[in-house]
Amino acid sequence: MPLPAEHIPPGTAAWRTPDARRWLAAAPARWAHPLWALSALTASLVWDVAASPVAPCTSAAPCGTDWPGMGLATVMLLTLYWVWRQPRLALAGLGVTLAAYAAEGGFAAAFGEPSALAFLAAAAFTLTGLVHRLAAAGRQRACATEASGGVAHPLPARAQGFRRGRLSVVLATPLLLAAVFGCWQAGQVAGAYGERAAGATPLSGRVTALGQHEDVDVLTVEAGGRTHRFETAFPEDFPVGSRVDIVVDGDWKALVAEPYDALGWELLAVAGSVSGLAFLANGLAGRTRSKRLRRGPQPVLQVLVREDDADGRTRVFAADDPEGLRPILHFHSLYAFGDEEDEDGPGGADDGTAAPAGLDRVAGILGGEAPPPPLRQAVLFGAPCTGAEVAFVALGDADEPEAAVECSVSGVRPAVPGPLERGPGPLGRKSPRRPWEEIAAGLGPTEEPRAWAADGFSRAVGCGLLLVQGGGIWAGLDEGPSWRWLWLAVVLPWMVTAVATAVGWRVTADRDGLWVTGAWRVRRVPWSAIVSVRHSEDGIRVDRAEDSSVDLSPTGWAWLERRLGREPHALRAAEELRVLLLRPELRPSREAPTGRQGMPVGPLLVALSVLWGAAVLLL
Repeated sequence: MPLPAEHIPPGTAAWRTPDARRWLAAAPARWAHPLWALSALTASLVWDVAASPVAPCTSAAPCGTDWPGMGLATVMLLTLYWVWRQPRLALAGLGVTLAAYAAEGGFAAAFGEPSALAFLAAAAFTLTGLVHRLAAAGRQRACATEASGGVAHPLPARAQGFRRGRLSVVLATPLLLAAVFGCWQAGQVAGAYGERAAGATPLSGRVTALGQHEDVDVLTVEAGGRTHRFETAFPEDFPVGSRVDIVVDGDWKALVAEPYDALGWELLAVAGSVSGLAFLANGLAGRTRSKRLRRGPQPVLQVLVREDDADGRTRVFAADDPEGLRPILHFHSLYAFGDEEDEDGPGGADDGTAAPAGLDRVAGILGGEAPPPPLRQAVLFGAPCTGAEVAFVALGDADEPEAAVECSVSGVRPAVPGPLERGPGPLGRKSPRRPWEEIAAGLGPTEEPRAWAADGFSRAVGCGLLLVQGGGIWAGLDEGPSWRWLWLAVVLPWMVTAVATAVGWRVTADRDGLWVTGAWRVRRVPWSAIVSVRHSEDGIRVDRAEDSSVDLSPTGWAWLERRLGREPHALRAAEELRVLLLRPELRPSREAPTGRQGMPVGPLLVALSVLWGAAVLLL
């Protein structure tokens, strides 16, 4: 659905695939996805809270309402939410949390407490990810501005009246009122106890029994010649035979160490504060970004857009992607209806006549009768980046020639694989295998031998396995001769082979065939004997016609490389070797010298393992 020329501002550049690739390349890395930081921070926080000692309830330090603790809990819960939604606010919340942690001596105890050290490590990882996400958004904004050629135009009149954040603010109001009510009620409970205790008789007694009544812990105290029973939340603080202080006023009595129970009101206050402030922050952030978008001229780009029937998101495609195969970004959007005071007036060009057609299409989708939505040519206003607000102009429906204006109601998200998805990004190849023609064009004829060797990721896998191997040798030999030595004899050869392969694997192709360097030797495989070259999840296999295959494993972890947004290096090597097998004219014309055939590192690792085992036994 092409956009009429009168709706395209002069000088608007088309956002083409090369510029879109650069924009996607500037997106936050997979390791910075908020899922990882949120998981690490939550797990370490729960561990640290569970491992931290709880101060006992005493008469000198009774367990009442901990207002500073409630405030810190609110900030911590909000920070966990903001890590996902609001990176800038998450930085502020994390700073407050760490400041409170330092004030309580947490930094000093971190080196002696594994839970505290884990929390600080998770906080550092979260902080690094937040800074990276904000920096990546700045790079994306710069890429989009560069792609626009510096051309900027103000938003259409109808978008000027679009308001964001109202619903969030409306939802935040009753939640914050509930939080205020919870705080007021907790204060009332504490005040009522203070007034009653001021006129009561203080007594000191001895704990005679601990029991339960209807799943409630009950404390029995002998004081003033009478037996008193109290419900307690912390029976471990009052062992049998210990002395406790109580206050008695007729039939009313209370433990001085546990004066009252306002937990329900405190939970209401925290829950209302967290949810209310989260809605309020979302509303204010949306309103701020929307105002920034309307403040002045914005970069403009010609793109293609399509609404996804599955999730209602608007997906943006490059202007030279007429089939809509590779989305760039996506967001939720709504039609912008002009204010009644707009210069076009009711029924004019900006009166939002596309909305009824959109409702008809939704009804058709629900009835299973509507075709897939078409691609629409559009003009995108604003420099898109992760979390930004944008607007666009496009035809609202094929039957309605008037252009419609839509504004985002959620932050822009790059169309890249999620943290648990596999495969390259949407602008990458669609199939795990590249076309042979593409690989052959990248290789080209050459005289010198070609080599594929372990990359940094494969060596990192090998180093990790080496640490496991060293730990296993330590655990097996540290206590002298035992049944663990038999376990080492079985497992250690496999471990050494895996480490040596991951660190030093190499395949060299020359005129006559392949030199395959594994853990223990270098094998010669002539071209005439090779049937196929394949890649599995963690290795390369060279199949021979009349002999067993030659295997290299592990050569990395392909599944992890894909989840990190990388193309597996061993997969690329196997693809290029397969092309050389099928296209003899691309094979090197010279033979590989000895220095380029590779050297196995298995014997070296055996020597290192023996030295390490001797050191463990002697020390």
